[in-house]
Amino acid sequence: MGGSAEPSRQSALKEMVKSAARRAGQATASARMTPDFLLVGAQRSGTTTLHLALKTHPLVVMNRLHKGVNYFDLRYDRGPQWYRGHFPLRAYARARTTWSDGSPITGESSGYYMFHPLAPERIGRDLPDAKLIALVRDPVERAYSAHKHEHARGFDTEPFERAIELEEERLAGEVERMIADPSYESLSHRHHAYLSRGRYIEQLDVLAKHCARDNLLVVDADAFFADPDEMYARILAFLGLPHQPTTIRRTNARPRSPMPDSLRTRLGKHFEEYDEALTSYLGAIPSWRQ
Repeated sequence: MGGSAEPSRQSALKEMVKSAARRAGQATASARMTPDFLLVGAQRSGTTTLHLALKTHPLVVMNRLHKGVNYFDLRYDRGPQWYRGHFPLRAYARARTTWSDGSPITGESSGYYMFHPLAPERIGRDLPDAKLIALVRDPVERAYSAHKHEHARGFDTEPFERAIELEEERLAGEVERMIADPSYESLSHRHHAYLSRGRYIEQLDVLAKHCARDNLLVVDADAFFADPDEMYARILAFLGLPHQPTTIRRTNARPRSPMPDSLRTRLGKHFEEYDEALTSYLGAIPSWRQ
């Protein structure tokens, strides 16, 4: 009994700390920073790894309790003061970066911002100057990884091949319902969109429509992990930050059994035209297609 009670107490204490931080944040919202950048996705493509790497930069000051706020996708009804309350106090950020060459910046991450049908317009309207970073990886691997992730968390009990067969049926009408009722949260849209989330070009075109194209950087995640130093330097330059070496450690990877070759080939053909269209954003053929 004692062993099982301890994690519960720790979880309750952690939630109490977060709740107190949120209340304090809202009370001092006007004195806090607004985000300079957002890591908008894609899910299972390295956003957590990049978020943790950016946190090590001396000019990046981020909330220590939250990786992301999920404001523009799931909690937009809570309003801008609630959102701003999650970011550091301007005075604290200036004090922490006094000896650094440059001005402090802040940001947050959500793997759902890129895919949510209402988030891009909200971001473009509320944060027109924010820099957006989208990581994209081999969509076949992303789908397989996402299914493993959702299965482990209890959001999907179907095997992978059956789950992708069910996807169209599960998602039918969900986007339309989300647009008609912004308070509606679709479980299937968030947790069962294995192939849909991998059609990156559709999502990037929507982002570019609502947000300044020059403020959007699309990163080939497979190339990023293959040569993290070069890609990380490019990301820092995009954010206007001086170069600062760091160690890139891949996080949230889950071990899984190999995908059957026949299924991989079939899914590769499904994504072929969508991958080819990514060249306009990446400036090169995606690494997984080379």
